[in-house]
Amino acid sequence: MLAAERRDFLLARLRSGGKVVAKDIAAEIGVAEDNIRRDLREMAAAGLCQRVYGGALPSAAAAADYATRTTVAADSKGRVAAIAATLIPAGGTAILDGGTTALAVVAALPADLCATIVTHSPTVAAALVAHPTVDVYVLGGRLFKHSAVACGAATAEAAARITADVFLLGVTGVHHRAGLTTGDPDEAAMKRTLASRAAETYVLASAEKIGAASPFAVLGLAEVAGVVTDVADDHPELGRLREAGVVVLSRARPAVARGG
Repeated sequence: MLAAERRDFLLARLRSGGKVVAKDIAAEIGVAEDNIRRDLREMAAAGLCQRVYGGALPSAAAAADYATRTTVAADSKGRVAAIAATLIPAGGTAILDGGTTALAVVAALPADLCATIVTHSPTVAAALVAHPTVDVYVLGGRLFKHSAVACGAATAEAAARITADVFLLGVTGVHHRAGLTTGDPDEAAMKRTLASRAAETYVLASAEKIGAASPFAVLGLAEVAGVVTDVADDHPELGRLREAGVVVLSRARPAVARGG
């Protein structure tokens, strides 16, 4: 099997199985394990997979820069946002992450919603100006331009003074083995800080994030109240997530109890 054929085979296996194990693939197709590891290194360098110990996981398309992400899975993000918007309690306080799905949540909010929304995203804050009965608190700090959010010590210090009912968390990958991941360690730390300030955290997971992984862990699956997604109910990764005890809120099934 030529190198290009191996790469196509590995990509297909990542899509169908959600992972590849170098040792197993090498035995299956009859090549040296070092060849498979080299293929995976080259694929990871090209952004085609996320390497892990012993193999690889699907890479996260959502890890692209902010401008690119505005064009990715827009319809899926809108459907996720419509579900997530119902999680913000009337009269309550919600923390809303940055990113394009969070912007879609703003667009999906009821026009008469009375609530307090805290965000470290200037773009999300600006979009909330159009909601006359939503009080908006903006957490300041150094602007992380890749995601258009504030990060760093100043932002974390401001977040420590907030107590919220719910945090709507954006990530670039949701995977039954890798958990919740993103592409930058400082942004991952900021997301953990925000999650610690809310009674419940729900993950905004449009289709391109389900089954994908990025380099930096945000939270474990057991640390969130649920994952909001719009992928079909028979998506194989949803089954794996449910087996891991994750509550899934989707277009096909409103919720699945942990352990059920």
